[in-house]
Amino acid sequence: MGAMPPRMASTREFAFERADFLKVQQMLFKKAGIKLTDAKEAMVYSRLARRIRAKGLLSFSEYLAVVNSSENELEQFINALTTNLTSFFREPHHFTALADYLRDNPQVTTIWCAASSTGEEPYSIAMVVAEVFGSFKTPIKIIASDIDSKVLAKAKEGVYPLATIAKVSESRQKQFFHKGKGSFEGKVRVVDELRQMVQFKKLNLTESKWSISSPLDVIFCRNVMIYFDKPTQLKVLTKMVGMLKPQGLYMAGHSENFNMHTNLVRPVGKTIYRPVK
Repeated sequence: MGAMPPRMASTREFAFERADFLKVQQMLFKKAGIKLTDAKEAMVYSRLARRIRAKGLLSFSEYLAVVNSSENELEQFINALTTNLTSFFREPHHFTALADYLRDNPQVTTIWCAASSTGEEPYSIAMVVAEVFGSFKTPIKIIASDIDSKVLAKAKEGVYPLATIAKVSESRQKQFFHKGKGSFEGKVRVVDELRQMVQFKKLNLTESKWSISSPLDVIFCRNVMIYFDKPTQLKVLTKMVGMLKPQGLYMAGHSENFNMHTNLVRPVGKTIYRPVK
C-alpha cells in the first residue's frame, strides 16, 4: 500500500486554525449580521487568503487585526465573504407578478431591490417597468442596494459576459443590451436608458438606519434572509413590511418562507407576500 496523501491543511500557505474560523464567523455576524455555517470553512480560507496575500501579511490573526482597525479592509473582508449568485429574470414568476401588479396599480412610484448584487435583478425589474410603460421614461423610481461595494460598482457599469443573457428572450436582448465589439467581444452592456432607470446605493440591512424613503410599493428581498439568524430575519422583515404601502408586495427568495409570521405578512402568490395592516 502506498503512503497516505498529506492532509489538506498541511499544504495551505497560511496556518488556519479552528479558532481563526470562529473569529471570522463572529466578526462577519457582528459587522454584517451574516451567519456563516461550518461548511463554509474552506471557502473562508480561499477567499481571505487572497486578501492576506494582497496585504503582504503572514497569518490570519495578523489579517483579522487589520480588519478590526481599518474601515477599508473591513469592507474588503465583507465583500470577500458575501455570496453574489444572481442572474437575469431569476425566479421568473416574480417578474410576471410585477408586470401584472404594475398594470393593475398605475399609481406605483417606488420599487426597492434590497440585495442587488451585480445588477441582474434590478435591471430585470427595470426591463419589466419599461415594457409595461412602453418607455424608459416612467414615474417609477427603482432603488437597488447591496452591502458589497465591489458588486455595486459592477452593477453600475452594466457590463456582463454574453452567456449571462442566453436565457433572456431575443426581443429583450435586442431592446435592452448592446453586444460588444473588438476588445468587448463576448460581452454585453445594458443600454444607457435602462441603467439610468436604476439608482444604486450601498446599504447594510442589519444597520439601524436605512437611507431608503418610505412608503414603498414593491420590495424584492430574495435569498438574503437565509444568511441571517432568526432574530435578525424577524427584525429586517418587520422593518421592511413597515415601509410597504398596505397593498404593497414583498418578493422573497425560493428558499425563504414567512408563512409563520401571520401578524406581519400574508402570502398572495408563490414566495410573494402582502403586509398585514
